[in-house]
Amino acid sequence: MTPRPRLPDADRHRLDALADKLAGLRRSNIGYPCNQDFDYSELAPFFAWSANNIGDPFGPSNYRLNTLEFERDVLADFARYAQAEEGNWWGYVTSGGTEGNMYGLYVARELHPDGICYFSEDTHYSVAKVLRLQHTRSIMLKSQANGEIDYTDLRETLRIHRDAPPIIFANIGTTMKGAIDNLATIRGILEDLAISQSYIHADAALSGMILPFVTEPQPWNFAAGADSISISGHKLLGSPLPCGVVLAKKRNVDRIARSIEYIGALDTTIAGSRSAFGPLFLWYRLRSLGLEGISEIVRRSMELAAFAESRLNEAGIPAWRHKNSVTVVFPRPPAALMEKWIIAPRRDIAHIITLPHVTEDVITEFVADYAKARSEK
Repeated sequence: MTPRPRLPDADRHRLDALADKLAGLRRSNIGYPCNQDFDYSELAPFFAWSANNIGDPFGPSNYRLNTLEFERDVLADFARYAQAEEGNWWGYVTSGGTEGNMYGLYVARELHPDGICYFSEDTHYSVAKVLRLQHTRSIMLKSQANGEIDYTDLRETLRIHRDAPPIIFANIGTTMKGAIDNLATIRGILEDLAISQSYIHADAALSGMILPFVTEPQPWNFAAGADSISISGHKLLGSPLPCGVVLAKKRNVDRIARSIEYIGALDTTIAGSRSAFGPLFLWYRLRSLGLEGISEIVRRSMELAAFAESRLNEAGIPAWRHKNSVTVVFPRPPAALMEKWIIAPRRDIAHIITLPHVTEDVITEFVADYAKARSEK
């Protein structure tokens, strides 16, 4: 057996310093949608193996050190949350939202090689990069002031280019404002224009784990007209590594699958080797929380969002948020504030995202710091 290497003392000190740094930053991380409130220590023994989920989650694999069985459980849960049609869905656990969006756009481009992708100016920056990589024709549309796609611009642009099948990239919670593009409205526009061939991909990175657990969700899922959906795992649920799920209609995926003898599996995913631990983390989190636990995270996050919005406005800092959103938007703070707090600015606005580690005490301190920084300008 290979002897365990010993880390030099200097390097051990560097690791200890990193741990202290990350622990110290946890409390101030209020601007990015990554829940820091989790405990996966029970899974530590699994790091003794080089597990790999290569290939299709629903088929066999020559590499038997895998967690494909657990991945399938995770996918079934997410498919249920997204109201996928039974027997007509497929998916896999991804490295995060960008890969999920890439897969949805890949399927769309394969089905409609002459199609044009339409996305709003509030879409995540990675989408334009994906479209360039895939050489997909695209048109950026205007957004409304609230971050939602401009449906008038969408309708007019589709009318002008109605000879090419449209690929609609819909935001189910925009990065900065948490705006949700209404799939029912988008489907209505396609029907009004008598467009028979189209594809809608829904980027539900954060909101995909919120909307299934609220009483009045906006139209966002397969039942509302999506052809594929990407949802992040490390955002609302929380995880020590980025991960997510992409779901698509099975009949569309079947048309682009390829069989690879070397791995003894279908090549249906973007990556070759895929993490076996992302699925295991998600499986553990979903099973340990249960529906009640996830619902409680959503309820608590909404409660914190309402608290933050109220406290900011009481302090004279205009703040707002969308229905069913935990993204609280306000004017861009002074630079000094962003040295202490990890928040996400863009142009003249910024936001905080109230996941469970962002407590009332944290919000109260942030608002006080913000009010003080404004008064000292």
